[in-house]
Amino acid sequence: MSILNRKQSYTFSKYFEMGIIAQDLAEEFGYSFQREWFNLSKYQGELDELAKLKSKITEVLPYFDLSNETSRREVLISPIILDLVHYTHAQVKIEYQIKVTKQLQGYLDYLIQNHNNLLVIEAKKADLDYGMTQLVSELIALDQWQKNDQQTEIIGAVTTGTIWQFALLHRLEKQIKQDLKIYVIPENLEELMRILVQALI
Repeated sequence: MSILNRKQSYTFSKYFEMGIIAQDLAEEFGYSFQREWFNLSKYQGELDELAKLKSKITEVLPYFDLSNETSRREVLISPIILDLVHYTHAQVKIEYQIKVTKQLQGYLDYLIQNHNNLLVIEAKKADLDYGMTQLVSELIALDQWQKNDQQTEIIGAVTTGTIWQFALLHRLEKQIKQDLKIYVIPENLEELMRILVQALI
């Protein structure tokens, strides 16, 4: 039984609000879904700004109330994205609007493009579970929208600012996998940054 009304329009953020679990939404669009422990590739080169970024985040965290999305975006997410651009020279589109179908449309928080595409979204209300549902909808939309056939996998991340979690969409198999591992900021910042850099080069 379908969980969506095919005559109705839905946005990516609507799926978060509806409280649909990620697996059900993936299967609604014809993708399989599973959870497993990833071993994501990591960049092995020098990250010359990493120590400075970690020190700055560690220093300022006690002085910010992170209970709202704007605070989390400004203090934790944006600095990481800025450093990611420093290492990769990737193009970043923020709040980028796309429409694939009436059921796959809305704004992508961060669409980061280099040789590959990387999708980063902020989990509303710091809710990773339904944030993953929204990420699944955006990964599917990106799969159907983008023209880069050489990118056989699309990597996405959902973040509360202090916690990051990844998902992979395997395009040929129409399969989405959710990483069971989470990355905590600032403790796991280096590992996270090496994964993000490697995803784009």
